[in-house]
Formats: sequence, C-alpha cells, structure tokens
Amino acid sequence: MSTESAEPDDGGGSPPPSPCCAPKRPPAAAGSTAGPSAVRAGPTGTDGLIALPGGTFLMGTDDPEGFPEDLEGPVRPVTVAPFEIAATPVTNRQFARFVEATGYRTDAERYGWSFVFHLLLAPSARQWVLDATVPGAPWWLAVEGARWAAPDGPGSGLSGRERHPVVHVSHRDAEAYCEWSGTRLAAEAEWEYAARGGLSQARYAWGDELTPGGRHLCNIWQGAFPTVNTADDGFVGTSPVTTFPPNGYGLYDVAGNVWELTAEPWRDRRGHVSPGESVIRGGSYLCHDSYCNRYRVAARSRTTVDSSSGNTGFRVAR
Repeated sequence: MSTESAEPDDGGGSPPPSPCCAPKRPPAAAGSTAGPSAVRAGPTGTDGLIALPGGTFLMGTDDPEGFPEDLEGPVRPVTVAPFEIAATPVTNRQFARFVEATGYRTDAERYGWSFVFHLLLAPSARQWVLDATVPGAPWWLAVEGARWAAPDGPGSGLSGRERHPVVHVSHRDAEAYCEWSGTRLAAEAEWEYAARGGLSQARYAWGDELTPGGRHLCNIWQGAFPTVNTADDGFVGTSPVTTFPPNGYGLYDVAGNVWELTAEPWRDRRGHVSPGESVIRGGSYLCHDSYCNRYRVAARSRTTVDSSSGNTGFRVAR
C-alpha cells in the first residue's frame, strides 16, 4: 500500500497541503470502505465551555514568517456572533465516555490503521507497520491497529494520558462526538477569534515572542526535526491539555499539542470548496520553526474528512 499525502494544484492557486502537518489517508484505502456510523444522541453540552461575546476582529496575517500558499492572508475584518467554545481540546477521558455510551468505532478502527510518528511508535508495534510511504514525510508510519485508545500502535494505551487530547480521530469522528454531546465544531473564524484571546494581530496566542523570558508556552518540537527532540518544553508527544497557560479568553492549547479540526471546508484562492477537505488550526507537538511554524495563531492547514493521525484532535463549540 502506498499512502498519498499530496495532490496536484487545484487550479485556483492553492498548492497541496504539507505532509509534515497532518498526513492524508489515500482514497479507497485498503481494508475498509468506512462510512459514517450512526450515533444516538447523548447528554447535551460538554466540559468547560467558555462563553464569548463575539464581535469584529482582524483575521489572518501578512506575517513574513507565514505561508502565503496556505492562504493565511490578507488581514481582513471579520465579525462573529456570540458563541461558546471549549477551554481545551477533547481529552481521552471525554472521548472514552462517548465511546462507552455509543459503541462508536472511529475511522481509524474501521480502516484498520492510522498514522503514527516514527519516534513515538511503541516497540511492540513495529511488526504492525504497513508497507506504506508518505511522499516527502517518511517520518509518518501507517500502523495497523493504531487508534485513539492505542495512540502509539498496538501495545500502547491511555494509562496516564486521560487528560491528554484524543488523537487518531477524523473529521467524521469529531462530528459524531459533537452530535452525541450537543455541540459542534467551531467555524474557522470563531476558532481564530477565540485563539487570539483578545489580542489584535499578535503572532502567537500570548504575544509576539515565542519563548518570552525563555519560558515555553506551548508544546512544539525542539531540536533537529525529525530525528532529535530535546523536549525542552517537557514533552516529546502530546501533553495534558492544561499544562501550559491559557490565553486571554481562558483557552488552553490553541498553539501546539495537537492540530484541531474545524467545521470549515478548505477553499482555494477563488473560493471554490475542495471536496472532502477541511481546515485544521493550531499546529501540533511536531511543529518546528525550521519547516512548520504553524503554531502561529493565524496559521492553517488542511486534511481530509476520513484522515487520522497521532497529532490531530479537536475541540467543540456551541
């Protein structure tokens, strides 16, 4: 099996996504023709929703450190209505409650595999690495049996990671969780408005300096990617969702830790929707300024609705 992470230009000036961010499951992936699974409604609401008043803010960036090909700009005024958004990404503990209540099977489980970063692969899972490659990103391994409850592959588990963000969930899985919990994914404008925490055009959710006073304020890569992570911020993989300080609105992890799925479909420069692709925001523990500084608050990337990996999760809104 060969996994594809890039596509030709869509003709609207929007290039293929970078495979370093969130690898894409190939079309007609082997092992399943997984489709949405039914979920009965559960309790309304979820833990830790923060009410925000909405209003007009400056969205996007013209930052020279940005990626114009990701359509981060131009800077423009955008108005959002009042809404609520979770203080943290959905955790393993929260997702486990959903699965226990519904019996839901994720896309990773129905396809039979998901992407694991090579340095995080459980030793017992080496035999389960599929014969697969991600063009331009050999550090992504397609691992049979990798799923939300076995994030580093077969033999790994969630003990001690209950407060870590759930990973190996697709956009469809996130929507199923939202249906059960009486919530929804945030629109991209809502996500950026909330992530900015009241700051206008700051590079990061806390200001313009990445490590003010030498202090690490998010979970990203330190060292030489993709072989050496010095873990100066304390983590090689995911971290508990309230490890680093919240932004001005009380939101945690809007930079680093895991990419967050949004409700927004990906559009090219002409505004045409790219079928089956959606916007992800916030960067992950694999972002590094040598190639992917997408932990900036205006940074964005994309994934397909059935793709899953060990660095992608979601938070809910209402």
